[in-house]
Amino acid sequence: MKITAQNTARGVASFAKASLFVAAFAVSALANAQYQKGPDPTVSALERTGSFATRTVTISRTSASGFGGGTVYYPTASGSYGAIAISPGFTAYQSSISWMGTRLASHGFVVITIDTNTTSDQPDSRGRQLKSALDRVVTLGRTSSSPLYNKVDSTRLAVAGHSMGGGGTLSAARDNPSYKAAVPIAPWHGTKSWSRVTVPTLIIGGETDTIAGVSSHSIPFYNSLPSSTNKAYMELNGEGHFFPQSSSNYPLVGRYMISWFKRFVDGDSRYSPFLCGSQHQADLGLFSDISDYRENCPY
Repeated sequence: MKITAQNTARGVASFAKASLFVAAFAVSALANAQYQKGPDPTVSALERTGSFATRTVTISRTSASGFGGGTVYYPTASGSYGAIAISPGFTAYQSSISWMGTRLASHGFVVITIDTNTTSDQPDSRGRQLKSALDRVVTLGRTSSSPLYNKVDSTRLAVAGHSMGGGGTLSAARDNPSYKAAVPIAPWHGTKSWSRVTVPTLIIGGETDTIAGVSSHSIPFYNSLPSSTNKAYMELNGEGHFFPQSSSNYPLVGRYMISWFKRFVDGDSRYSPFLCGSQHQADLGLFSDISDYRENCPY
């Protein structure tokens, strides 16, 4: 081949582009690696309390602004962690989802479970309250007198909730596209289309739910999420609306919640097999506790 100045220029340009790609990939991998926390995951480890010792701090109703107070669960080990706010459902209190605070924090997150301003607050209000709770946690992370000082990464925030709290989770994800992940659980909301949500979203529903029936809530919510949004829908076999409050479901629900938050809040690809890889496929057998699973893997 005849070597010309034009060929040389093209070669230099191609090499430069390839070098930039490799450099960008390396930087991305390094950024993700710095958020990895804890040992390599296993099914048994994800279905129980994690390796991080935790403590709690209470935010009283009178000192809270924009939400009804709550409990913050946080790892005692030094370092900065992603933060997750979780809302209970209609007429419920944070005690109904408190196990999530303990479980998630023990796997390397700062978690606030909230009480709402009133137990009858509607989903959109709960979404705003989730944001207020996360804002408070971020502020505490910047306050030198707080036990959360330097423990909260304000760039890695996420939301979750049950029932109307699940509907609020979708609202919060829609209105705060910078959030890294959302997990609505048996979500209830009058709005059926969530085409504006770009936050990675895992919806968990109960097959026999008669309050937020999956055919009129969870499944339409999932289908309405853009195909460009990382998303998944898990339906629990034979479970009704209150499955998140049954301890028999803590292992499976906890495993998928932890894996989703690890993958998208921490950017930790070690958890991908538990969401759409070989380990996940093993969960979908004939006698599975999962009656339906939909996703747009890989991620």
